[in-house]
Amino acid sequence: MARYTDAVCKLCRRERQKLFLKGAKCFTEKCPIERRNYPPGQHGSGNARRAKVTEYGTQLREKQKIKRMYNLLEKQFRLTFQKASRQRGVTGENLVKRLESRLDNIVYRLGFASSRAAARQLVLHCHIMVNATLVNVPSYILKPGDVITVRPKSRKLEVITESLKRVSERQIPAWLQLDKAALKGTYLNTPERADIPMNANEQLVVELYSK
Repeated sequence: MARYTDAVCKLCRRERQKLFLKGAKCFTEKCPIERRNYPPGQHGSGNARRAKVTEYGTQLREKQKIKRMYNLLEKQFRLTFQKASRQRGVTGENLVKRLESRLDNIVYRLGFASSRAAARQLVLHCHIMVNATLVNVPSYILKPGDVITVRPKSRKLEVITESLKRVSERQIPAWLQLDKAALKGTYLNTPERADIPMNANEQLVVELYSK
């Protein structure tokens, strides 16, 4: 299975904003964005000359930003976009809603994992249940009313307990309900785009893929 293996902090620096890829480190002064808020490489320093950004370049950066934020590779992201484009409604909003409804994202939003990458691993290693059934597919799309729980045998995993200790640092979204003691969360409803805390313009992604 293909996956990104380079330093993820480079991705945040490339997009010049926090994508919250490194878990707890993103909330500390050790976050590279706090110390070097410019793209990596010899041409990324503040003294380097910047080439004029084209329309295509702007669209590409927004696509890369969202793709990296949700921890997807290009093929996975394009497939998600294609499914969103076949739904009724605004394609860009449908895309973001599908990304937010992924099981790995919900596990992260509930605080069971400190990053989406860690949440993906929890799902793949069969630590997460949906409606009392084990689900090991990170891209599984949740529906309103679905209940997400940590598998009983996995409840003492350090990665989960340590992440839950910091859950107050991230506000649980209004469309989720967390029972911290029972390690259980409920997907109450599909969020509206305005409620999703994502600093990106998904319409530029639609324009990019529509060419």
